[in-house]
Amino acid sequence: MPDIHHSINIAASIDVVRKLVSTGEGLRQWWAEDVDTPADGSVTLGFFNKTTTYRLRLLENGAGRIAWRCETGEEWQDTELVFSLAAARAGLLLDFVHGKWREASPYFVSCNTTWGGLMFRLKSAAEGRQPGPLFLRDSLAY
Repeated sequence: MPDIHHSINIAASIDVVRKLVSTGEGLRQWWAEDVDTPADGSVTLGFFNKTTTYRLRLLENGAGRIAWRCETGEEWQDTELVFSLAAARAGLLLDFVHGKWREASPYFVSCNTTWGGLMFRLKSAAEGRQPGPLFLRDSLAY
């Protein structure tokens, strides 16, 4: 199974980044504007006026590792998003894997590119620059 893999240095504490990747409110700051947090503990991200939605379930929320399983989506279903956080000289190193894809389809390749951009948005949010979500309700932010 192919995996998407990115790593980035972030000048912020592990606690700051953990909140950005482990909560609906955090995800809203750098990823998707349309985030619902139902009472069942999942997070649902809506894209393009909810023509595309992904329901994520938090599997692990430790100090150094946050893992989500995607429960919906034609190609995302049963994939996992894992954010590993390790202290570094000036903040932390974020190692991100979107794993367990069935195949390296054209959509997989597109998602790899998008995740690269999202890593820089996450870095900006963690470092206090407030980039806002990449995906707005109707379109891409850029």
